[in-house]
Formats: sequence, C-alpha cells, structure tokens
Amino acid sequence: MRLLHTSDWHLGRAFHRVNMFGAQSEFIGHLVATAREREVDAVVVAGDVYDRAVPPLAAVELFDEALHRLADLGVPTVMISGNHDSARRLGVGAGLIGRAGIHLRTDPAACGTPVLLADTHGDVAFYGLPYLEPALVKDEFGVERPGHATVLAAAMDRVRADLAARAPGTRSVVLAHAFVTGGEASDSERDIAVGGVAAVPAGVFDGVDYAALGHLHGCQTITDRVRYSGSPLPYSFSEASHRKSMWLVDLDADGTVAAERLDCPVPRELARIRGTLEELLADPDLAPHQDAWVEATLTDAVRPADPMARLAERFPHTLSLVFDPDRAPDDPDVSYARRLAGRSDEEIAEDFVAHVRGAGPDERERTVLRDAFDAARVDAAVREVAR
Repeated sequence: MRLLHTSDWHLGRAFHRVNMFGAQSEFIGHLVATAREREVDAVVVAGDVYDRAVPPLAAVELFDEALHRLADLGVPTVMISGNHDSARRLGVGAGLIGRAGIHLRTDPAACGTPVLLADTHGDVAFYGLPYLEPALVKDEFGVERPGHATVLAAAMDRVRADLAARAPGTRSVVLAHAFVTGGEASDSERDIAVGGVAAVPAGVFDGVDYAALGHLHGCQTITDRVRYSGSPLPYSFSEASHRKSMWLVDLDADGTVAAERLDCPVPRELARIRGTLEELLADPDLAPHQDAWVEATLTDAVRPADPMARLAERFPHTLSLVFDPDRAPDDPDVSYARRLAGRSDEEIAEDFVAHVRGAGPDERERTVLRDAFDAARVDAAVREVAR
C-alpha cells in the first residue's frame, strides 16, 4: 500500500505580513496531483489542518476544496486534529464525510477504532490519535498523573489491543500529533509542554508498522518507522534551512517500510542575514538573497536611521528586522529579548523569583509554578475552542 504522509497545513496562517493563501492553495493542488501521478492508495494528514480553532472563511473554503478534490480522485484520506485545530469543529459531519472516503479522526475515545483499507495483501488498519491535551483526556484514558507520555501510551495500548484481535498479518499505521523525543523544533510550533515536559519517547509507537507524525515543522526521520512530514510551507524564519516536503511511503506485504521524500512547491526562498546595515547593503555575497523573504539582524552599536527602508532598496522582500548589537553577554545593555532567548516561560518565572528574593524556588514552589502554567495553557485552549 502506498501512502502520502503530510501534516501541519496551518490553513489561514500568514508568514509575517504575507498572506499565504495562494501558496497554501498551490500546495493543495500539488498534493492532489502527486496523489494522482504517484498512484497513491491513501493520504494521511497528521494534524494542524487549520492554524487556529476558529479559522477564517477563506481557510475553511480551501479545506472544503481539498476534501472535494481528494474525494473526486477516489483516494481515501485519513486526517486527525492537531493542537491548533478545534477537534469538535474539524470533526463536524465526520460520519457523512467518511462515506466519501475522507475519514476525520478527532475524538480521543475512538483511538482504538481504525479505518480499514485493503490492498492485494489484506487489510491495513489506520488508527487516528488526535492531539491529546493531557488535562482534558486524563479521565478518558484513566491516568492519574496527566502528561503527554502517559496519555499517548494509554492511547497506544488501545491501538495494540485492537490490532491483536485482528487477523494475523494485518498491517498498521498510526497518525499522531505530538513532540517525540529526538525531534527538532522550530519557532513556529505552539508550546505543548506539560509540567515542563513536552517530549514522548519514540518507543511508545512500538508494535505498529508506521507512525505518521505531525506537530514539528521540519521533515524528520526519528526511526525508519516513525517520521515527521513537517509543514509543507514555512511559517517562521527558523525554518529557513528546512526542505519542505512530504513522505511517500510504501508498506509491503510484511509491513516493511520504504519512504521517499517528495519536495513541495516553494513560494519564495527564506534568508537570514546578519551584520551592520552598511555591510548588508554592500556585501556582494548576499546578492542571491535579493529576491528572498529576508530576516535581517543588525549588529550596529547604534540603531541606524530608516533601516527598513534602506534594506528594502536592496532586499525588497524584507519582512523582519532584528536589532542585536555585538556586545558581551554580561553587558548591561544586552537586550531583554536576547537575555530570554531560548528560555521557557517556567525558567523565566524561576529567574524572576531568584531576582526578587535572592534565591530560586524550591521543589515545592517549582511544582506550583508548573501547575500554574499548565492550568493557564489548558484554560487558554478551552477558551479558544469555546469561542
């Protein structure tokens, strides 16, 4: 069976101030054309179809177009909700849509109920594990200490139990939306850490033939059987080095996996350039970036006049301007943003406690801080879905 694995479309999202609707529409066309030309047997979409719980109308219309085009092609599609999606909204009409071969899996309670597709070698069971927010699904899975590892492990126990009851030789594919240990994150993914921990071990997917992952925006191979497709388009300059693609996966009769990486259309190259304003305007080595979307980091000791306008004369698609004067890390004039770069909200709060009273929080206080951040994140997610 031949699968096309994609995820993290983020329909409705912009890239800085650039509307990405045209690029997203082009990707949908590319996806459909690839499914047809490469004779794909099933498309799997591992979450974050939309960029937010209540997407703009244009994004909904593009999603509707994608579903119609895939259904017209006659290629079954299995799709899960991600942490950016509203599972309930995305899953509306799932029963009816399923009759057209588009299988939406957004209900955590249905993790152990697969979509069954068949080829000449027998059945392939597709299990959809939507994004599992630990605090919201702990009762469904009967876990005492909610965390990504525990709820995902409980969901996978249901998958393995169902698979064990099926005919010998039944192959299996799991779709999941999570941060798996060994994956490399970028700036454009929403934080899903619980208790300060976001990652789950790849071993949680043991026992299935292929795990099609979503959430991280870089295409990555965790193991031969556990892969991220990444997002088909860039959504932050931290993805400048990404090669945007999908996985074409062949699942043999015995469950052996062979994967080929297929490139996605690139609307415009990304470039991150750094130096003083005069250096960036004069450096001949930067000429290849003149038609790229540019993030420029200026290292001038004093902020120059009209930097964006002057940069735009050479780099007309400059979208982001960062000021980062070359100073020693202990220089008191180092920017607040630079001091906080790479630090989690919890670490910043702990530093604040240490600054105010001269000593950092003890373990009990760290637990209180973690619980407060987790509660705030869950409350924000619930409020967004309820809008």
